[in-house]
Amino acid sequence: MRKALFGRMAVLAALMFPLALGACAVGPANPNPSGATADSGLDRLERLTLTANRCWFKSGDPAFARYSLAPELSSFSGRPRFLLVPRGQPEARPLLVVEAQSGSANIAVYGPLMNEALASRIDSDLARWRAGGNACSA
Repeated sequence: MRKALFGRMAVLAALMFPLALGACAVGPANPNPSGATADSGLDRLERLTLTANRCWFKSGDPAFARYSLAPELSSFSGRPRFLLVPRGQPEARPLLVVEAQSGSANIAVYGPLMNEALASRIDSDLARWRAGGNACSA
């Protein structure tokens, strides 16, 4: 009898455990007044990285043919970023850094490419994509 009672209690505990865990779940960390989850630096940079990869590299854009994209989104510093490096040299010194900061809408863009003719194109593309557009050209 004790064995049967213990067995039933074990089954009941196994069924209740997931419910108890669900009750402990925490809601969105930064909900905005509309109820949507606030945008994090990582979310923003992930979208920018995917769009830059699609528009600058997968499309075969000749302006970016000499470069490769190197995403560094999992950053313990709270500053996810992506880099443009010389094509075929992923460990080379970055020519462009696009970096977000957690808890801020700011995106820092810097590196030697920002002193070249391509800088205006990079600035306009990033500004358009940050504003919510996803078109590859203006």
